[in-house]
Amino acid sequence: MEVRDFLKNKLRSLRTEHGETQAQVAQGIGVSSQHYQKFEYGSILPSLENFIALADHFGVSLDELAGRGDGGRAL
Repeated sequence: MEVRDFLKNKLRSLRTEHGETQAQVAQGIGVSSQHYQKFEYGSILPSLENFIALADHFGVSLDELAGRGDGGRAL
């Protein structure tokens, strides 16, 4: 699976697990709703700053958000 596809699916999964809307996540990380939607649709990848903000927002590690398990290689 391509990184972009993994990330969009992971973000959607985390968002629904937390019972949040796209607008709530966007506000939580300090971007517009439209900008966040592009992450979830796979149109763009988040900047490093936004990637860290997403991990913090959802309470997951950067490795988990990137699809790296047990220190292994990324997808």
